[in-house]
Amino acid sequence: MRMALRFVLPLLLVLGLIAWLAAPAVGGLIEKWFRADVEMRSRLIFNSVQENVAEQVRSGSSRQVDGLFRRIAQDERVLALGLCDNSGKLVRRSAAWPASLGCPGDNSAEPSFTVAHLNNGSVLAASFALASTGAPQGHLVILHDLGFIERRLSSAESYLAAFLGFLGLAAAGVTAIVARLTLRGWLSTLQRGLKGQPGTGSDRRDAPEMAPLLREMRKAMRSLEAPRGLSDAIRVDWGPDSLRSLLRDEMPDAEVLVVSNRQPYIHNMEDGKVTLQRPASGLVTALEPIMRACGGTWIAHGSGSADSLMVDKSDHLAVPPEAPAYTLRRVWLSDEEQDGYYYGLANEGLWPLCHIAFVRPIFRASDWEQYMAVNRKFADAVVAEATTPNPVVLVQDYHFALLPQMVRERLPEATIITFWHIPWPNPEMFSICPWKEEILAGLLGSSILGFHTQFHCLNFLESVDRFLASHIDRELSVVRDVDGNTTLVRPYPISIEWPPVALADTPPVDQCRELVRQRYGIGADVHLAVGVERFDYTKGIADRFRAVQSLLEQHPEWIGRFTLLQVAAPTRGRLSAYQITQEEAEGLAAEINERFGRDDWRPVLLVARHHEPDEVLTLFRAADLCLVSSLHDGMNLVAKEFVAARDDEDGVLVLSTFAGASRELREALIVNPYDIQGMGEAMHVGLTMPADQRRERMKLMRELVSEHNIHHWAGRMLLDAARMRKSRAIQNQMVQAVPAGGGRHV
Repeated sequence: MRMALRFVLPLLLVLGLIAWLAAPAVGGLIEKWFRADVEMRSRLIFNSVQENVAEQVRSGSSRQVDGLFRRIAQDERVLALGLCDNSGKLVRRSAAWPASLGCPGDNSAEPSFTVAHLNNGSVLAASFALASTGAPQGHLVILHDLGFIERRLSSAESYLAAFLGFLGLAAAGVTAIVARLTLRGWLSTLQRGLKGQPGTGSDRRDAPEMAPLLREMRKAMRSLEAPRGLSDAIRVDWGPDSLRSLLRDEMPDAEVLVVSNRQPYIHNMEDGKVTLQRPASGLVTALEPIMRACGGTWIAHGSGSADSLMVDKSDHLAVPPEAPAYTLRRVWLSDEEQDGYYYGLANEGLWPLCHIAFVRPIFRASDWEQYMAVNRKFADAVVAEATTPNPVVLVQDYHFALLPQMVRERLPEATIITFWHIPWPNPEMFSICPWKEEILAGLLGSSILGFHTQFHCLNFLESVDRFLASHIDRELSVVRDVDGNTTLVRPYPISIEWPPVALADTPPVDQCRELVRQRYGIGADVHLAVGVERFDYTKGIADRFRAVQSLLEQHPEWIGRFTLLQVAAPTRGRLSAYQITQEEAEGLAAEINERFGRDDWRPVLLVARHHEPDEVLTLFRAADLCLVSSLHDGMNLVAKEFVAARDDEDGVLVLSTFAGASRELREALIVNPYDIQGMGEAMHVGLTMPADQRRERMKLMRELVSEHNIHHWAGRMLLDAARMRKSRAIQNQMVQAVPAGGGRHV
């Protein structure tokens, strides 16, 4: 109401002032129009009766003149008629002629019009010369009552005032409504913009003036952003049950298919027996709980030596072994395919291309041919496994950059969610790739393309902008290709299961400390740091060892009182870069131990073997410090696993700023792994940190990981997918509702 009054009152005042100022001019104009009308009517009357009057005057028939005057005076606009002689004397008049009015003073031969103001109003005296054979015989005077002009002018002013009043009220009301709707739209746009939510196309068209404000406010919000990061508009306690509910309620007909190179369970033949191994993979750690919660089919490379012995005739295997919840479909690759697709293009080309670790990418045409062939083979498997025309296909990582477009060509209604688990380079770096256009086009076959961070999303959009013909909506982070297909590009920071399943069977913290120290010969008074990685040059294992050396050099009090237990699973050993990484780490560990070690103490313990999840959690629970020194990493789930393992709310995390996890775990000690001395100093800070500060930091990190767990990660992507599927269904219904040739779609 207040908003309406703010618009109504000023508008009414302005309109009233305009009416008051315009009234004299309008009145004069209206009076001029009516007087011209009366004069014209006088001419018409005179022209119609002049011959008759002139004849009567010549014949001297007074009675006939009076009768003629009476008939003419019956016109409601004519007041009276009179006949004046050439001397200006009134010789005949009708009954209504005013007694105080004589003949007009003008006796010219031209018609004259004079306004006379009488006691009972104004009259117009129209005088016309009566001529006979060229000689004037006097003048016929026609009197018109001008009182009707005043009456109509008064009515016109009343109507004008009423109209302006109504116009003012209507205009003010409409203005108030439009202002309220516009304000509501601005606020909605602002709210969505600050939360990073896409709006509709109409939002962008209707409020373009908000774009500069939104850009500035986003900059301010980013500078003031709390460590917790962006929160969801709807708070959900994400877990297996909520994920199942999401699929049941939002996508009841959805068939879930996962595609990855690495499988969640590997069967190998060892000493004549089949053994089961769970690979050391952040991808598997993230996805396996989701598949246990949602069910479906996981399509992966059967890389184990005994994998073919465990599947049925359709290459299917029900997993997990202890409580089957989903199906593992194994795809078989030849050595040639694996060499070209996996070891070649994926890990000698794309992996170093996307990681800033100063290892030169290697691109071979033969590797590219195998990469395309394997992507086609996995796309065939997806189509074969799909039992519906619109499955939800979760494509994982850089091994399958071409697969989304291949699946899209054969399952156009599929909802394809591709998640790129490693960083995305800037356009200059990406331009190194000889097949950059094909890779980008393949990924844009996805309905949703996810990265760990917004920075990686922006790098991808810049790459698309530079190398492909497309339209990019940067406000909504949507790419539309030349065929009209759209891809939503968003950050979905990956996480871990909460709580980890293996934690249920892990001993208490005190027992873990004792077990680890006994197993590795670490004294009870020695502070323990752990590192858990694969032997990968992006993980910065050698830099971590150099930081230990710097710690002992700068703070010799830690000699004999600190040990780094580094466990590293050998990986991709057929590639020289990985062999060099392992050899460098082993040599550096031996060098540091030789320099600082004693008979009963070594500063670096390097264990080069695969560890099962329960073993890793035991290490985390036993540690005082966890080191994550990645030179470049998409996320690095080791950091989150360490936090999840510490239900005692103790321990310190030292985390590389170049790992995606550093964007979320702000309470960790953030380090630059290239700054060896700085990393060593951070280790000293962590080792000497007061217990209450350690617990406060760990408590905050555990809150974040518990809320933003792996089910939250999957739930956000599936919610976006559900919205997309519903929107597509509505569009299809609208298209079907329009008759063929029945109009233009707007």
